[in-house]
Amino acid sequence: MNIILLGYMGSGKSTLGRKLATALEYPFIDLDDYIEEKEQQPISEIFKTKGEIYFRKKEHEYLKALLKTSTKVVLALGGGTPCYANNMTLIQEQPNTTSFYLKASIKELVLRLMHERAKRPILSRIETEEDLTEFIGKHLFERTSFYNEADVVIDVNQTTEIAILDQVMSHLV
Repeated sequence: MNIILLGYMGSGKSTLGRKLATALEYPFIDLDDYIEEKEQQPISEIFKTKGEIYFRKKEHEYLKALLKTSTKVVLALGGGTPCYANNMTLIQEQPNTTSFYLKASIKELVLRLMHERAKRPILSRIETEEDLTEFIGKHLFERTSFYNEADVVIDVNQTTEIAILDQVMSHLV
């Protein structure tokens, strides 16, 4: 079974994905890392030199290829992946695939992301907590309908990683 983790940046997709993959003895793939490896440049550079349309096209192609060739993988999507190119439909149509939306509140995401802004190009120019709250709020408003198409929604607010992992595992039995 393929396991797809989706949600906003900072929701814990990569962290949970690695732990889940270890527990299941599945390979773990972070789609953003995979794209950077295949394109041989950071996503920020792809956006800068080739633009978002190019990136979203490649993101869709790589997602499609991974879903087509994988039978047992834990795949963490980029925060925007579900929102473009009918990617959620593509995921839903895959046999033996379960998608999980790791749902975090705006407040929780601000707490998690405020000190990571330098590592995340899209957030690097945001200076205040108030501006970050507004930015995340707008993004979540645009993306939540896509995220809610996941097979399972897991609330990750103020919850331990072990509890979240247990919740995911309980849906796989």
